[in-house]
Amino acid sequence: MTQGEKSLTPQMPASRRSFVKGLGAAGAMLPALGVLPRWSFAQGAAIHADAAIDWKQFAGQTIALSGAIHPWSNAITPLLPEFTILTGINVTIDFQLETTYLGALPIRLARGSSTPDVFMFTTYGQGISNGWVEPLNGYYSMRSLTDPAWYDESDLLKTARAFPLWSDGERYAVPITSEAMTLFINRDALAAKDLPIPQTFEELLVTAKAVKTNGMSGIAMRAQASGNSSPPAMGFLFSYGGAMVEHNRVAFASPEGIAAVEMYGQLLSQAGPAGVGSYEWYHVLDDFLQGRTAMAIDSSNFATDISNPAKSRVAKQAGFAIFPHLAGREPVPFMSHWQACINSKSRNKRAAFLFLLWATSKATSLRTAAAGLATTRVSAWSSEGFKKAFGPQAAEAALTNLQNADVDRAKAILFHPQSRPILDAFMIGVNEVVNGARPAKEAMTGAAERANAAIRG
Repeated sequence: MTQGEKSLTPQMPASRRSFVKGLGAAGAMLPALGVLPRWSFAQGAAIHADAAIDWKQFAGQTIALSGAIHPWSNAITPLLPEFTILTGINVTIDFQLETTYLGALPIRLARGSSTPDVFMFTTYGQGISNGWVEPLNGYYSMRSLTDPAWYDESDLLKTARAFPLWSDGERYAVPITSEAMTLFINRDALAAKDLPIPQTFEELLVTAKAVKTNGMSGIAMRAQASGNSSPPAMGFLFSYGGAMVEHNRVAFASPEGIAAVEMYGQLLSQAGPAGVGSYEWYHVLDDFLQGRTAMAIDSSNFATDISNPAKSRVAKQAGFAIFPHLAGREPVPFMSHWQACINSKSRNKRAAFLFLLWATSKATSLRTAAAGLATTRVSAWSSEGFKKAFGPQAAEAALTNLQNADVDRAKAILFHPQSRPILDAFMIGVNEVVNGARPAKEAMTGAAERANAAIRG
């Protein structure tokens, strides 16, 4: 995710895209979707008819939609003719490889382009401070545009309700996907040692060391010295009671942060795969799919690939569990939401907002969830269609991890204007600990000094 946020999820490298293509998965942090249910476009449009909204009020307008090649874009694209039938609004699309898209979008927005009208976005703080994204609270309060009872924000995941809120209470984006760090288990590997699914970090370490063999690591997680690899390690940090940023100062060199990274390093140095210091998310996923690791921690959205026999050698024995916790504390996994924004220079802002309402409504979310997309809706997560496409155990674990997440701690780093150098510094320190180059206290203190220097500019 993822969040990158990410960005709701930290930005991923180009090599990731080629790996995803090879797996048959598409897009940012999420594996590929299944086939959308067969509805006629007229049937699909009809299910929105009970909203107290004049869907045709902007008929004849055209909005430009841009984003990353991603499961959300894959899920929403087949439904766009339905939106046009419902509203009379035409939608043009421009979806690119994630790294290409994220690199080009800020340049385009900085030049004051009126298009795209709607775009997937990650660097939320940058967009708000530069005036690129349209504030949305006023649109939500327009009765000609919004039917609050029909849209039912109470049905949104708590993280999705809180995620777009800026410090002034304004909303500049609409969350469109959800993900949280999740524990993946090869049940056969644990059963061979008669071991239960670990719940605490100490149990995770004991289990990982016990199941490690010459041909199978005990656990795989990201450890590359890049901010792209930070989500799992941030879950450890949060669960130990630490934070990435507090009061505009880096906080991960706290006693809690040092203890969290020390545990992360022990797990990977004592039970991880060879060369784990270079591991990104795609290495973790591939190891689990091929049965080369007994456990892994990464995005909940890997579930669709892990449970797919066409891609996974461990589909039948794969299990999905709650993120581990420190004894005496609740788990706090890292979470993220991709978001969509309206261009502040758009000439079709109200039509663009109507599109966002439709795209994230209960009815549309049920459609995309049935294809395996992890949406922002509780009703969609609870639906039989989603559970079938995503897997009931995976859906339950992912939803629990999302509910356990601390959205404020995630936002503090993801929306920070210097998030990238902070995340990079953090993971350089984590990498040093995993590789045994420096002890945790020394590595994280040095990392914090570098990150705080970046904040001071």
